[in-house]
Amino acid sequence: MTRRLVGALGTVAAAGAACVAYGTIIERRWYRLSRLRIEGVLRAPGRRLRILHVADLHLLPRQEHRISFLHGLAELDHDLVVATGDLLGGPDTEEVAAAALAPLTSGDRPGLVVLGSNDLFGPVPKVPWIYLTEPDHRTAGVPLDTDRLIERLGEHGYLTLRGGTAEIATPAGTVAAGGFDDPHLETTVLPPATAVAPEPGSGAVLHLGLVHSPYLAALDVLVDAGHDLLLAGHTHGGQVRLPGIGALVANCDLPLAQARGLSRYRERWLHVSAGLGHSPYAPFRFACRPEATLLELTS
Repeated sequence: MTRRLVGALGTVAAAGAACVAYGTIIERRWYRLSRLRIEGVLRAPGRRLRILHVADLHLLPRQEHRISFLHGLAELDHDLVVATGDLLGGPDTEEVAAAALAPLTSGDRPGLVVLGSNDLFGPVPKVPWIYLTEPDHRTAGVPLDTDRLIERLGEHGYLTLRGGTAEIATPAGTVAAGGFDDPHLETTVLPPATAVAPEPGSGAVLHLGLVHSPYLAALDVLVDAGHDLLLAGHTHGGQVRLPGIGALVANCDLPLAQARGLSRYRERWLHVSAGLGHSPYAPFRFACRPEATLLELTS
């Protein structure tokens, strides 16, 4: 092997190590707030509705950096909080997650939640590269205390949707929401569209469809139910993105171009959160900062 080749391999190895160190030490804690404006989605003229969308907290004790960022979001001028699942990072973290989200509903602001697989079962150790080699890999860990999570969230003004609907009062008017459990779990049975559809003639200013994992079949249920805006999480925005290429995986059958941010699906708006956390067994992000999003909706 020539000295030049050895030098080149050494340079590549050093660059790779630097990228891993950056993604592990810096970017996974480099939180940001994104702001998006969606026009023409509200059903009543002259209205404005601000939704704070958070997802994939994967919270564990002593993650003060993530909790501090969440608490800072309470200062935003939002009307509704939506958390699209994977709030828990493991067993006995229900209190931690609920307390972290509590300030966001201060001032009697309502909150909505749908559950992710990690809110029902704990994470399972796996090698990080399985996300690239087997992106649809599914393994359930130990059962978590989901009922306690829902109860604690309820004490802080959050309503959890599990195959049903709710009408939520906001300053812009009533929001008719429907949502269901995570289709990433093989045991989840998608509900019929009628189960998550707004009541006929409800007069709601927005029909809001929620699911954790944006599998196409799940999105189809929400569209068929008549929802105007669909919110999801799960993908972590790809978690690893390459400049000029984008996400390498979405961990579901959603097209990679839609793994993060705002896009259109069957003539509806779809927002997929890049999320704030990660599995404890894959503590890494690259070119995909953890984020929450403030969505400003207008008529």
